Amino acid sequence: MQLRHLRGLSTSTARQRRRAWLQEGFGGLSNRAGKKPVIAAVNGVCFGGGMEMAINCDIVVADGKKAKFGLPEVGKGVIAVAGALPRLVKTVGKQRAAEMALLGRIGYTAEQMRDWGLVNFVVAEGTVGLRWGWEGVGPQLGTELLEKGMYGRIDGGENMKEGVRSFVEKRMPVWKNSKL
Repeated sequence: MQLRHLRGLSTSTARQRRRAWLQEGFGGLSNRAGKKPVIAAVNGVCFGGGMEMAINCDIVVADGKKAKFGLPEVGKGVIAVAGALPRLVKTVGKQRAAEMALLGRIGYTAEQMRDWGLVNFVVAEGTVGLRWGWEGVGPQLGTELLEKGMYGRIDGGENMKEGVRSFVEKRMPVWKNSKL
């Protein structure tokens, strides 16, 4: 879902579109219940939605020189909620997941993500090295719990709208006190 598609929509319409997208977003990857493993090959930037897709894969292979990871969308008032955060917490731990989701830092290396447990294999460009089992865990329940918590209070709020507007208008956001 592109942020510009939410601009100008009523809050209820935006919520309906977001909920539909959560079920089928990223090709249904975030809420998949299939029996086949999904493998990610990261050979460049893996930010935002790309990072969410990698988090929801069973095996992640990353180029040791080119791969960079991050969740920068928090800087625009949006959080990663397409099933990635519950699995990220399970994979890298609560504090590291909070760092990634709340600080919006980009540029985590393939080696760092391997050390944290998100990347299985760090390889040289063009190298194939896949020998890993499939865990087969779906994050749908975790996503539902997250949605009922903090995200339910943020969704459609003034800061989220301002973040989307500022992104579309290519400017820095002007935040208001959220009173959460």
